[in-house]
Amino acid sequence: MAEEKITRKLTTILAADVEGYTRLMRADEEATLKTLGEYRDVIDGLIARHEGRVFSTGGDSVLAEFGSVVEAVRCAISCQEEISSRNAELADDRKLIFRIGINVGDVMIRDGDLFGDGVNVAARLEGLAEPGGVCISGSVFEQIKHKLSLGFEDIGPQEVKNIAEPVSAYRLVPGQVEASGTVAPTDAGEPLPLADKPSVAILPFDNMSSDPEQVFFAEGIAEDIITELSKFHSLFVISRNSSFAFKGQALEVKEIGRRLGVRYVVEGSVRRAGNRVRITAQLIDAVEDTHLWAERYDRDLEDIFAVQDEVTHAIVTTIEPHLADTERLRARRKPPDSLDAWASYQRGLWHLYQYTAKDNAQGIAFMERAVVLDPDFAPAHAGLAFALYYHVMLGFSDDREAYLNRAQEEGKRAVMLDASDPYAHVALSRSYTIRGEHDTAIQHCDRAISLNPSYSVAHFCRGHSLWMSGRAEEALPSNAEAMRLSPHDPIMWGVMASRSIALTLLGRYEEGLDWARRALQQPNAELIASVAELCALGHLGRTGEAEVALARARKFKPDVTTGFVDLVLPITDPDCHMLFVDGLRKAGMPD
Repeated sequence: MAEEKITRKLTTILAADVEGYTRLMRADEEATLKTLGEYRDVIDGLIARHEGRVFSTGGDSVLAEFGSVVEAVRCAISCQEEISSRNAELADDRKLIFRIGINVGDVMIRDGDLFGDGVNVAARLEGLAEPGGVCISGSVFEQIKHKLSLGFEDIGPQEVKNIAEPVSAYRLVPGQVEASGTVAPTDAGEPLPLADKPSVAILPFDNMSSDPEQVFFAEGIAEDIITELSKFHSLFVISRNSSFAFKGQALEVKEIGRRLGVRYVVEGSVRRAGNRVRITAQLIDAVEDTHLWAERYDRDLEDIFAVQDEVTHAIVTTIEPHLADTERLRARRKPPDSLDAWASYQRGLWHLYQYTAKDNAQGIAFMERAVVLDPDFAPAHAGLAFALYYHVMLGFSDDREAYLNRAQEEGKRAVMLDASDPYAHVALSRSYTIRGEHDTAIQHCDRAISLNPSYSVAHFCRGHSLWMSGRAEEALPSNAEAMRLSPHDPIMWGVMASRSIALTLLGRYEEGLDWARRALQQPNAELIASVAELCALGHLGRTGEAEVALARARKFKPDVTTGFVDLVLPITDPDCHMLFVDGLRKAGMPD
């Protein structure tokens, strides 16, 4: 008989199990096994997403290996975030709370299974973790301490069973693991966790001029800085819509950083007098509440885009100095030749975010004006594509095909003018989504994310097409990422409604209803949020509530039917389509 071959290697091991599993099984075996199966699917998916491999399972435990220590820790935090989010929907006595341990060590390999102290230490660290927490070995900590912005507490050498030497151990500081898929924290809420790389929010610059029309100019300067910063993959940049949500609020910078989950905040002002402009900007460490840098720029108005480049460069090299040496090759968005075109584009965006028929029509008019003033300004074409798409999506259009054809033409024009602009790709993706061409839409969203990983709208739109093409489970992480990147975005109702429908398509009707109602509480929530609520209520058989929800939907569109919903939410997967329409019919929506 041939001798069994055993090899060895150094690898990263993640061990997870459920706290109090025996007690839960004793109380209700079937419910516990059902929830465990659902949570295991989530954990397995996240392990695969972070390039890990499950090599052993038993009862409530999971053992996985990773080629990257960083990805193993990221996976552990993602698992706890998603489980925390799901547990929020369960009664306290039904929640499954996991503990996770991670170790880097030498292991033996036999027939794909891993053995030895490297595995055993990970399992012992899992036992040292707090419920819902993560505990890592000293070898893991040494490899991630300069790569991930996380708080770990040194709990010292630990004597653990069957391990000869004490194990150096660190626990993730409580409060670092939050549910990414929840509503942004309120005044009394816990702070969002800091990202694993330098995180920054650019507040709207104050208009110090006597002319109120210059507010668009001041906000545009800040938005250009956001756009340029977001192109650096080494930064976590909060989107314009969330950072601009603090406009006019008398809040300390430290509190803004807490609410947005960022370490650095940039604020500034613009004062324009005749053909001269003065821009001031300062960088603040919101965690330490200290000023790191401040500068003033006095320039002729014709030189404004050179000023924008100077400010962006100064901020980036202050936050992450080595970027000056390693990332000097910056992809820049070409600015328009005319400030009038730029101002028209900014005003068009403002109207677009109001989500009313009147404002959307004004948004189209301002975008058209920007395109006429500067035909080579890609963002204006992308903005026009979005405005035309929304006119159909929100039920404002009296000529669907004409608006959609124009939207696609403008989206293609934007991409042709600037293929490195993520906004252009997402604008084009919308015209494919509403025509049911989801694979193409997802490709453009993926391209946008590769250009700007912090672009929340790209993650949202990607998730939108995923559930409409029958991939609802895959849509949930995209929704969660969109909410984390831009928790105060005016389109948050759309992200929540999208998550609601994805959950409903997965048969998780109560969760779907909860997210639909969260969407309806957001500013400017409209028809699609009501449709999401109706679908969940229909499947739950709650006819009385469905009548109220249908009346609400008719306030947005008096003649709403399943046929109209089919046109604006073209679900191409037959089973998902049947389930979706069936829910609307059960809720009382006519065909």
